[in-house]
Amino acid sequence: MLDFLGNLRLGLETALSGEALLFCLLGVTVGTVVGVLPGLGALAAISLALPLTYYIEPTLALIMLAGIFYGAQYGGSTASILLNLPGTATAAVTCLDGYPLAQQGKALLALFVTAVNSFVGSSIAIILLMGFAPLIAEFALRFGSADYFSVILLGLVAASTLTLGSPIKALAMVVLGLALGQVGTDLNTGQFRYTFGIWELADGISLVALAMGLFGVAEIIANIGKPQPAARQIGRIRFRDMLPDRSQWRQIWRPTLRGSVIGSFVGALPGTGPGIASLMAYAAEKRLSKTPERFGRGALEGLSAPEAANNASVQAAFIPTLSLGIPGDAVVAVLLGAMILHGITPGPNLINDQPEMFWGLIMSFWVGNIMLLFLNIPLIGLWVRLLSIPYHLLYPGILIFICIGVYSADNNVFDIYVVLGFGIMGYLMRRFGFPATPVLLGFVLGPLLEEHFRRAMLLSHGDLTVFLQRPISAVFLCLSLIMLLSVFLPGLRRRFGKSARS
Repeated sequence: MLDFLGNLRLGLETALSGEALLFCLLGVTVGTVVGVLPGLGALAAISLALPLTYYIEPTLALIMLAGIFYGAQYGGSTASILLNLPGTATAAVTCLDGYPLAQQGKALLALFVTAVNSFVGSSIAIILLMGFAPLIAEFALRFGSADYFSVILLGLVAASTLTLGSPIKALAMVVLGLALGQVGTDLNTGQFRYTFGIWELADGISLVALAMGLFGVAEIIANIGKPQPAARQIGRIRFRDMLPDRSQWRQIWRPTLRGSVIGSFVGALPGTGPGIASLMAYAAEKRLSKTPERFGRGALEGLSAPEAANNASVQAAFIPTLSLGIPGDAVVAVLLGAMILHGITPGPNLINDQPEMFWGLIMSFWVGNIMLLFLNIPLIGLWVRLLSIPYHLLYPGILIFICIGVYSADNNVFDIYVVLGFGIMGYLMRRFGFPATPVLLGFVLGPLLEEHFRRAMLLSHGDLTVFLQRPISAVFLCLSLIMLLSVFLPGLRRRFGKSARS
């Protein structure tokens, strides 16, 4: 216990030094701005900032890069809530209930709830990171490819129940997302798949282009020709106008805690990330809710749980990275590369060999999240004023930002045509009642599903029973089956009941 308190004091001394505070503030500010601008993302920002870290101390460099990472999660919800513009799969889950809340005139409340839930989720994950990093990382190591396949399959099955309307249509859109995720170069054989001779598709379809097209451009097309309401007049914005009332606090505190726990667990698993955490938290809340029909129409639980989960997942992703040297997701892999560039070897010996860096980084998470809370809440009024811009001026500006964001992701003009094509596709899907979110989630999780399936088949010499032989995998497969049956059995009973009566 004395050693633990001594480590906390050492970490605070490092995190509260003048230089550490400056670089932490710089990181979270850049992360927030990058998160608000759809299409850029934390990965691009960290990659651009990486060369700058050669000239500063390794601890300060990691504090700044980590600040960009979790700062982008705070900012990423803003464009999703106000403009229905998700730059990532995580933000797409936020759109489901965040954007309807903004349309109902509750944008202030939605942005405040996301800021608070992001802080709570991050704080719970940091506590777990401080106390249970070696234990959780050891459990995460027990996951094999068969287990990861079953976890991802559960996420995809959950995606078919996320939206209102027909679950069969949602399941069809998951399959469409899986198919789109197959486009590009097969990592195992190096062969092109479904590129149809288009060289620009060799690296696959751009995630940013897909997300912007299905949500942002489709929203603009859907509003063309409609009589637009007058722009909202945003009066004086007071702090008390943002605060939830007592009944709303009761609505969100349990989902926030559940989302934080789910995000912390999923984030500790190498190769998962905040997208899966948000999806699982949203699905869990919809299942537990007594009024699941409110989800997708502005339910606070549908906003608070995934926001807490994605920020908890970001912090928990450092558990396998720092304690085992295994990156939690693509962004943390870049941070791992930054550590190696500075001559630092992540792994079990990092805590003992460089306690000042390890505990300084952990305590900087606390400092950075407090900074983000005080940075984001005052900016809520500024972001909400976006809604006061007339529609005929707002939409061209959104299109410009979409084109810039899509082009800057890969410096490829072809992606601009892709985003326009998916915009038309997203509009047609809206017209015929097909949800867009399962397409995006299937696209993101599909390559991971394929990778772990092929690896499991390789290790088991083609024996499909490997998915049932492993207890962890069997549990998740059973959950997927239960979820499918709970969705489709009631409809089948009603259909057969009607046919029997007739």
